[in-house]
Amino acid sequence: MKSGTLAIFVLVGLVGNVGQLTAEEPSTAPAAPAGPVAKLSLPPAATGAMDAAHLAAAQKLMNGGIAWLLANRESDGGWSLNGANKPAMTAMVLKALLQHPDFDAKHPVVRKGFEVLMKSRQKDGGFYAPQEGLANYTTAVAVMALKASGDTRYNDALEAAVAFLKGQQIIAGSESADGQKITEDHPFFGGVSYGAHGRPDLSNAGYSAEALHEFGLSADDPYWKNMVVFVTRTQNLKETNPRPWAQQGANDGGFIYAPAVKGDPNTGESKAGDDRFGLRSYGSMTYTGFKSLLYAGVDRKDPRVQAALRWIREHWRLDSNPNMPQIHSEEGLYYYYHVFAKALQAWGEDEIADGKGVRHNWRHELIDALGQRVAPDGHWENPAKRWFEKLPALATCYSVLAIQEVMKK
Repeated sequence: MKSGTLAIFVLVGLVGNVGQLTAEEPSTAPAAPAGPVAKLSLPPAATGAMDAAHLAAAQKLMNGGIAWLLANRESDGGWSLNGANKPAMTAMVLKALLQHPDFDAKHPVVRKGFEVLMKSRQKDGGFYAPQEGLANYTTAVAVMALKASGDTRYNDALEAAVAFLKGQQIIAGSESADGQKITEDHPFFGGVSYGAHGRPDLSNAGYSAEALHEFGLSADDPYWKNMVVFVTRTQNLKETNPRPWAQQGANDGGFIYAPAVKGDPNTGESKAGDDRFGLRSYGSMTYTGFKSLLYAGVDRKDPRVQAALRWIREHWRLDSNPNMPQIHSEEGLYYYYHVFAKALQAWGEDEIADGKGVRHNWRHELIDALGQRVAPDGHWENPAKRWFEKLPALATCYSVLAIQEVMKK
């Protein structure tokens, strides 16, 4: 969750057909209290790209993170950020659990977690707490958790959530929050916002694209073509991005946060600020843009993909969120680790050559970076408070999910 105000979570009564809002009868058993966690089995790796030492480190880190999440489960069986964002955090943890060999949809912890998640299902098909907003983010992670469960009892909820996500995309003929009619030339076209067709951003769009990719949305669905238009307009690349800020900018192939701001279609927004060339491209958004293009089926040789890859090579580092100003270099670090792993997994190469031609085993280096930052009890937290990564539940989820990408082929 890249931005947005965290409201205190308050469970609201659900209206309508309750039978359609839950996939199974709630268990009468209480959630297990926090405490000692049973020993976890070692998760296998589907890749041969890691040496034995890094594989053992990845297994230890993953199990340590999951054990910490289990020990910090809340009394109702869910997870939250100090009481807020319970649906999203519960869905993130459920996905992490379901990608570990010791857990499936029938496991009591997972079943209880889904009961909590299903309480946030709305009549429009989305998953979110209405008073908190963040409907796109929360529904996206819910889709990923539901899909990972493989449980047919959730099929109706999953299909409705996918339809909700697709409906969040800003398309021609719709109207923005400030009353502008959207055309294909509008910088908001194809994007996804926090809701009600406000200003869209690449983080929201990236979560949406990732969820629909994992769901298996057909490659010929119009959603992908529209998404590519929006993602292209967030890239610092004069050749393919006609936005004024891009034509005047660094032309480095990286990505920024938003192609335009509310009320000013000619001014983009970078959470890394400006540099002497204009809006600054930065790591977490560049990897998000890169993987979104790949998910949408853009050819690997396409100039947009190649330009993003060049940026990645020239800004290779895992000690900070690349190209953020030095004073802000650790902000969004764990989000960066997560999208780093997802993007390079989607790219499909075990090693990446940096701008000097030095080859890097990205799996090894990510495991090393996470190993240097893990707390003795298995959790992660960011000393930089921005984007809520100071809260260990979020940073730990990002880390575990990143490690799980490392273990894939």
